[in-house]
Amino acid sequence: MIPGIDETKTFVPVRIAVLTVSDTRTRENDTSGDTLVERLTEAGHVLADRTLIPDDVERIHAQLKTWIAKADIDVIITTGGTGLTGRDVTVEAMRPLFEKEIDGFSALFHQISFTKVGTSTIQSRACAGVAGGTFLFALPGSTGAVKDGWDGILKWQLDARHRPCNFVEIMPRLQEHLAPEQRKK
Repeated sequence: MIPGIDETKTFVPVRIAVLTVSDTRTRENDTSGDTLVERLTEAGHVLADRTLIPDDVERIHAQLKTWIAKADIDVIITTGGTGLTGRDVTVEAMRPLFEKEIDGFSALFHQISFTKVGTSTIQSRACAGVAGGTFLFALPGSTGAVKDGWDGILKWQLDARHRPCNFVEIMPRLQEHLAPEQRKK
């Protein structure tokens, strides 16, 4: 099977929350967050929520936990805080929440990024995982990196029509290991 969109299948909108992590950006100059919102809504998905938080592990972790608990959020995408400096703490806030890590996301992100920025891609700690039935993706804070992550990976994996497989078709099974009272309704 050739990978791509199967037009005989129905598009299923996914509810996505966008979190920008930055000490310096505001809603007025959050170009990476704006780029994510533009791309996900153009693709037909629903912006479930959006916020901007400074580089603070506890605040990021708390926001992610709040969104993970919400039944009306299927996916969380963060931008920023994936670098190597002391203030880059998105990964530290996100990883402890993972029930399962999506290792291939990082590998594929770096492959795509390498074609654009060469070995500089090594300075990103882009990662992804699943927590409480919610997909979480951490992208670097540059607009170019957001485009690479969305256009090269998420646009396709968050489309139920993508073949041979996609994240949307497994969403109903992400909570099957949880007791019924722990599942989102």
